[in-house]
Amino acid sequence: MGYDIDRFVGYVNEGLLCSICRDVLEDPLQAPCEHAFCTACIHGWLVHHSNCPEDRQMIDVSLLRPLYRYMKNDLNRLQLHCKNREYGCEMVCSLESIDRHERECEYSQIPCSNAGCTVQIERRNLEGHLAVCEYRSRECPNGCGYTVLGAEDTQHNCVAELRTELELLRSEMICRVEEAKHEMESRLDSQRRHMVQKESILQNEIEELKSQMSRLMSDVRSLMAAERQHRQELEQAELEKREL
Repeated sequence: MGYDIDRFVGYVNEGLLCSICRDVLEDPLQAPCEHAFCTACIHGWLVHHSNCPEDRQMIDVSLLRPLYRYMKNDLNRLQLHCKNREYGCEMVCSLESIDRHERECEYSQIPCSNAGCTVQIERRNLEGHLAVCEYRSRECPNGCGYTVLGAEDTQHNCVAELRTELELLRSEMICRVEEAKHEMESRLDSQRRHMVQKESILQNEIEELKSQMSRLMSDVRSLMAAERQHRQELEQAELEKREL
């Protein structure tokens, strides 16, 4: 849908009106036959039709193009009233800047930011409303530290709230202790398995060293026996030499 033509100041050229809704073009597109439409209007029309609503020439979504630059410039220069005119806003600005103004307009109706509150209020009055809103939150005046809503003031019980908080903390502490316990047990089991595995490896290495030592001692004994035999042979040779 386009911009309500009654919002505009002065004369609006017929070529800047949507051929479907007959209001001033909003987010315009142009057909090959040069008729212009609001994007939402022409897309809705082409769901059920395949021609231009003005001259019945065949058109397709793929043939739609942005408005000619000079027409776009003329459109942007049009002056119109803020949509919040009925609430007291007297701003008149160009179509090009109207969206920016209306996003920040002090007369815009906006929802209260407090959860549970359904009041719609002018932006300029929001701060005053928040100060008295029954859904506003504030810290308990009795010093328990809780944030309470205005609507809950009569039901707030510091002792009950603190007892509930204590129970929650206790439950959370128990859960954390259990988690830490399980984590430590898991780590100990992992370390125990690692140590058993390491012990087995070391035991195998010790057995291998024992086997090597046994072989080495056997070799040493063999060498000593060979040395004795060699010494005896030398002594015998020395005796024979003397006899000769």
